[in-house]
Amino acid sequence: MKTVVPDYYNDFRCLAGDCRHSCCIGWEIDIDQDTLDYYNTITGPFGNRLKNSISCEGGTPHFCMDSHGRCAFLNEKGLCDIMLELGFDKVSQICDDHPRFRNFYSDRTEIGLGLSCEAVAMQILTKQDKTQLIVLEEDDELLWEDEEDFLVLRDEIFAILQDRTQPVWARVEKMLAHCDVQPLQLTPCQQVQLFSSLERLDPVRDRLLSQLENATPDMLKWENEDEFSIPFEQLLVYFAFRHLTESLDDGRLAGRLHYMAQSYRLIRNLCAVHCNNAGSFSIGDMAEICRIYSAETEYSPDNMDTLFDKFENM
Repeated sequence: MKTVVPDYYNDFRCLAGDCRHSCCIGWEIDIDQDTLDYYNTITGPFGNRLKNSISCEGGTPHFCMDSHGRCAFLNEKGLCDIMLELGFDKVSQICDDHPRFRNFYSDRTEIGLGLSCEAVAMQILTKQDKTQLIVLEEDDELLWEDEEDFLVLRDEIFAILQDRTQPVWARVEKMLAHCDVQPLQLTPCQQVQLFSSLERLDPVRDRLLSQLENATPDMLKWENEDEFSIPFEQLLVYFAFRHLTESLDDGRLAGRLHYMAQSYRLIRNLCAVHCNNAGSFSIGDMAEICRIYSAETEYSPDNMDTLFDKFENM
């Protein structure tokens, strides 16, 4: 089995207490059975706290949250009391994994970092060199023919998206044409209608979309857009790495390519509106927009399925 990661993977560092958008707030954090069994062996005051702060309501064990949506073990400094009390390796599997995601082939695993983490968003969008895939664990790799064909196609998509002689929008159009996928011409209002129809996880999403819905044509013009061509390139390569692989299982390659293209266009429009409203724009502003978008789509399986299905059939 071969393990493959983007070349920025090993540089990731959690912001811990300095994170403004902790993954321990607003998410129901599940507990795997092995970790739960271990927690049940803990005695004393902390053992009692564990037992009183874990719920099995709904059938899946998870940490309770307070009225502000904070995990019961997230302290006032933004740190995890389980890590501090029991050790960094004693958290639930989902806590240990986040913000990582995995895609599986017959004899290959690819691991990436999810954009809903603010540290990851800044890490990806500020990367200047073209993203490369590197082998983390080397081994013989025996793939099915369709998997080998897919990896060739994805390499071609990477090359198109990383062609810095072309503007980003032209690269997106060339990617679709290369895959024999007709582009979708959605207006900003149609984009807002589509993404507003999805499950809402954070009200800030609606505020962003409402700004776009009420934007005039002049507000969609972005004078310094070229300064962000590399961040948008990195964003698109991230989307391709994260979302295209599962087309091998569900056959929705066109839907996933449309998701990439429409996500780019929506985020681009949101950035333009933000820039015109605020009078300035930074890479931090872009990272925050991407973080919100990722949390609202990529971390809701229902939202992703809805988008892939709609785009596949448009």
